[in-house]
Amino acid sequence: MMIGRIVISISAVVFLLIGSNPVIAQYEKAGDILTNSLGMKIAYVPAGTFQMGDSSDGPIHTVNLSRGFYMGRTEVTQGEWVALMGSNSNPSFFMNCDNCPVEQVSWDDVQEFIRKLNAKGEGTYRLPTEAEWEYAARAGTTGDYAGSLDAMAWYGENSGNKTHEVATKQPNAWGLYDMHGNVWEWVQDWWGKYPSGTVSDPTGATSEWERVTRGGGWRSIGAGGTKLSGHLRSAYRNSAKPLGQTKDLGFRVICVERSDETEDLCLGDPQE
Repeated sequence: MMIGRIVISISAVVFLLIGSNPVIAQYEKAGDILTNSLGMKIAYVPAGTFQMGDSSDGPIHTVNLSRGFYMGRTEVTQGEWVALMGSNSNPSFFMNCDNCPVEQVSWDDVQEFIRKLNAKGEGTYRLPTEAEWEYAARAGTTGDYAGSLDAMAWYGENSGNKTHEVATKQPNAWGLYDMHGNVWEWVQDWWGKYPSGTVSDPTGATSEWERVTRGGGWRSIGAGGTKLSGHLRSAYRNSAKPLGQTKDLGFRVICVERSDETEDLCLGDPQE
């Protein structure tokens, strides 16, 4: 049986009625939050333009992102993974921690999670592109980090050599947690060289050997002295083979919308 939908536009917010339950389906304010039926909280990231890359990972170039999207406020947790993929499905090395990020998941494993998430009919989820990830991580900042590294990140100098529960450090300005540290995060793109000019909605190389990973993890070091130096920078690029599974590699998802089509909305309960 098809569920009826009524869309009422009020100011910049779209209210969607599913049966008798009102659900806010689209925002235009950075950081506004929805919670989907899996319990995942997703925050709105507005469209915009930013300088991608830095002097170490460049060339620095202008990126235009033409539409906003909702991004997971945290990395996908072990509890969320098991709730969708089934009992006994947790691949994590640091197990028995529902609110810790799921890790030891390959890029291909992540695609299966996303396929099942999309089958719930609550929006179109995918991994962020590398550009979307860096834009969201920066949240309007231009330095190496989106704030104080110690305040925002679990990393080599404070993690105790393990993952930690998500959202226990400070978020960035757009309400996103653990964009620096805890676990590395898969993104959608194949590894490839950056363009030198302005680009709009880039999706990376068309094919390669490895997929990009971002953000650094619990054993990364923030500054100076080791081969892991600077891996937590907003601009730092890393990569791994799609079948790679390590105990410091996880992911977060985004939900994308087509603003001209009410049938393609990210659905969830609004957070007051």
